Amino acid sequence: MTLYYRPIAQTDPARPDGALTLAGTWAWFTHVEELARGRAPRVIPADAVPSDALARLTAPRAPIAGLTLDQPRIMGILNLTPDSFSDGGRFNNPEAAMAQVTRMLDEGAHILDLGGESTRPGAAEVPVDEEIARTAPVIEAIRAAGIATPISIDTRKAAVARAALAAGAELINDVSAFAFDPAMRDVAAETGAPVCLMHAQGLPETMQDNPDYADVLLDVYDSLETSVRAAEAAGIPHDRILVDPGIGFGKREGHNLALIGRISLFHALGCPVLLGVSRKATIGRIGNIPDAHARGAASAAIGLWALGQGVQMLRVHDTEVHRQMIALWRAAEKGQA
Repeated sequence: MTLYYRPIAQTDPARPDGALTLAGTWAWFTHVEELARGRAPRVIPADAVPSDALARLTAPRAPIAGLTLDQPRIMGILNLTPDSFSDGGRFNNPEAAMAQVTRMLDEGAHILDLGGESTRPGAAEVPVDEEIARTAPVIEAIRAAGIATPISIDTRKAAVARAALAAGAELINDVSAFAFDPAMRDVAAETGAPVCLMHAQGLPETMQDNPDYADVLLDVYDSLETSVRAAEAAGIPHDRILVDPGIGFGKREGHNLALIGRISLFHALGCPVLLGVSRKATIGRIGNIPDAHARGAASAAIGLWALGQGVQMLRVHDTEVHRQMIALWRAAEKGQA
C-alpha cells in the first residue's frame, strides 16, 4: 500500500517546541495526514513519518529564477493573446503589454508570466511561429527597457520556449508538464532553465468534456511525481522544478476544491508549489461572480488559504489585490506592521 503524507500546516504565532518548518517557508507543522487509496485518512505525529518523506517536507527549497522562496511570491500574468478567458485582446500590442508590465511591477509582482497561446477550456492550438511572434518581441522589449525582473514563458512548445529564453526569459511554465512536446525537456536541460510542471488531464480543446479520477488528490500527485521524475531523468535538476496541481485543467468544481483543500500534500514532492486559480470559473461559480474581471478579491481569498498551506507562489491577474492581501496577512500573523 502506497502511503502519502500531507503536512497539516499552521502559521499561528504560538508555535510549539518541536514544530517543523514546512519546506523552508513561514508555515510549520507538528502532525501530518496519512493518506492511502481505499482507506480513511488518519492523523499521525510528524515524528512517525519515514525519514525520507519527512526530509522532502522540511527541506528549504532552492531559489527559482533568482527568487528565494522563504516569502510568498506573486507571479503576474501577461496574456499576449486575443482569446484568453478574462483579458484576451487587452495586452496583445506592444504598447499595452509594456504598460501592463509596468503596472504589475509597480504593484509588487516578483515574476512575470507571458503567454502567447490561450489554454482556456475549448481553446484551439496556436501555430509555433505565431506564438513566438506574440511573445519573444515583448520579452526583448522588457529587457531593452532595463527591467531585470524574472520572466516566465507560458508555453507547451519547445521552439517557443527556446525563442523566449533567447529573448531574456528565465523560466519555462508548461501546462502539459512536457507531455505536449517532449522536446521541451531537452530545451530545459540544455539551457538550465527552471521549469514549472503543471497537471492537466487532456488538451484544452476537450479537457472539460468528461474529466474523470479515481481519487483526484492522489491521482494528480502521482501524475506530478511521474512528471518530476521524467524531468530529472532528462537532466533537469530537482531544485529547478516547481509543481502546479492545475486547477481547472481537466477538472470539475469538486476536483478543484479537493485539490485546493489539501494542497499541502504537494510539498511531499520536494518541490516548490505554484497555484493558479486567478479569476477561474470555479471562483465565479462559488462566489456568484459572473464577470471574470470582478474576481480579484475572491481569487485572493483562495490565495490566502494556499499561503497558509505553505504554497510559495501565486499566479495572478490582479497583482495589487494580492499584494495587499499578503501584506495584511503577514502583519496580522506577526501582530505588527
